[in-house]
Amino acid sequence: MEYNTTRNHLIMKEYGRNIQKMIEYVLSIEDMEHRQRNAMSLIELMGTLNPHLRNVEDFRHKLWDHLFLISDFKLDVESPYPIPTRETLKAKPERLGYPKKYPRNRHFGKNLEIVIDKAINETNPEKKEGFTQCVGNYMKLAYSNWHKESVHDDAIRAELNSITNGQLEFQPGYTPPVTAAAVANQPNFNTNAEFQPRTSGSSGGSNKRKNFQQNKFKNNSGKSNKHNNNNKYNKNRNK
Repeated sequence: MEYNTTRNHLIMKEYGRNIQKMIEYVLSIEDMEHRQRNAMSLIELMGTLNPHLRNVEDFRHKLWDHLFLISDFKLDVESPYPIPTRETLKAKPERLGYPKKYPRNRHFGKNLEIVIDKAINETNPEKKEGFTQCVGNYMKLAYSNWHKESVHDDAIRAELNSITNGQLEFQPGYTPPVTAAAVANQPNFNTNAEFQPRTSGSSGGSNKRKNFQQNKFKNNSGKSNKHNNNNKYNKNRNK
């Protein structure tokens, strides 16, 4: 019986011991063409055993890299991708340059500061007021999410005034003024008579009442005829 203590180190556990043994067998093949065919078969088998790699971009490139890694970079076969080396595998990636800026008001986040700076530097009064109202409403939303309770508009106004040094003033219930351009962009509704609501004295209303009276008369006449027929039937029965 073969114990784990007598086996060599398992390089990639996700492929298992059998794949590593197959790669060791391919290393022992002397014929180049036979070794190449077995390496291609191993790539297909490794892809079947690890279907999650198919969701990875260029997964076959990753499979070939794993094949050379398990063989300890000793496998001499042709690869459709650049053959990795031990140095490229252990090379450390370059350090990412993270931003060193810290938000002045961390409880509101960095994005709110960007919007506040845009609102302060805005020259158009209407856009500046719209930016201000958006900032105030976002501050109310952030406060409600963190504290699980509503906040008064005066508190938001005071907080925004403190943050911007009095440059922005939050006005709850603000509605933008109607400009001539906005009125010009509104759809032009037709004011013809066919779109006007009908009054009680119009012909349409009288026709409806006339039709209703005729239907009512027909229903009553039908009921009276039925009543007369029943009376005739009862008289004949009594005779």
